[in-house]
Amino acid sequence: MPRAVAIGTFDGLHLGHRAVVRAAVDAGLRSTVVTFDPHPRTVLGNRVELLATLERRLELLAECGVDDVLVVEFTPEVAALDPEEFARRVLLDTGAEVVVAGEGFRFGRRREGTLELLRRLGLDARQVPIVAGISSTRIRQHAHAGEMEQAARLLVSGDQRGGTLGFPTANLRVPPDLLVPAYGIYAGAVGDRRAAVSIGINPHYGGTERRVEAYLLDWEGDLYGRRLVVELWRRLRDERAFASEADLVAQIASDVEETRSAARPA
Repeated sequence: MPRAVAIGTFDGLHLGHRAVVRAAVDAGLRSTVVTFDPHPRTVLGNRVELLATLERRLELLAECGVDDVLVVEFTPEVAALDPEEFARRVLLDTGAEVVVAGEGFRFGRRREGTLELLRRLGLDARQVPIVAGISSTRIRQHAHAGEMEQAARLLVSGDQRGGTLGFPTANLRVPPDLLVPAYGIYAGAVGDRRAAVSIGINPHYGGTERRVEAYLLDWEGDLYGRRLVVELWRRLRDERAFASEADLVAQIASDVEETRSAARPA
């Protein structure tokens, strides 16, 4: 089946990635994304703080209207393929006729493969220009600074505390290779429900281990064991210890009201 293929890792599926995917969707053939897991840089010995898990990446790609997604397991053997063999196995053998990729995309052993090589192999290889100011590196920098209006999605799952304060929270288990933004209190959402989210060590109770906790506004129910998609919209304040539990409860109530009025970043 003739395919228009967008190829890349697409971690976080930021605006630059979406431009590449949109070019494949608009090409008039069966739109297909070829992506990689684990992240190629980790296989090559580098540490990468992911912006999204593979599961979340697949959800975001589906929202872009892609017909098919091929996840290539990136192994040392795949990294060692010469560019022509890589192109044959990953692109030609899947029916690719059009291939779109971001500016600077390289593939194959020692990253020697280029879009020009794909053209010599008979493919209609199209380069999508970089979207100015958008990169995964920049998003990570914003997230580390807690600048959530400019950045990040966080994906996670559950534990328990806060019910005794009148604000029951879901304690979230974060995959170890996923980026976690700066410590603090954030306004955001869990799914389609607004949530106040705490990232930090819970200094009021003498905590030492990092915790990510979400209080879902106007929610009653059991979230334990469920997968949650968390959005962080705006950093409200630093985390800190309080003089009394009453002061803590008053501050949480204020955080909740700020969360009610917070705007989701455009």
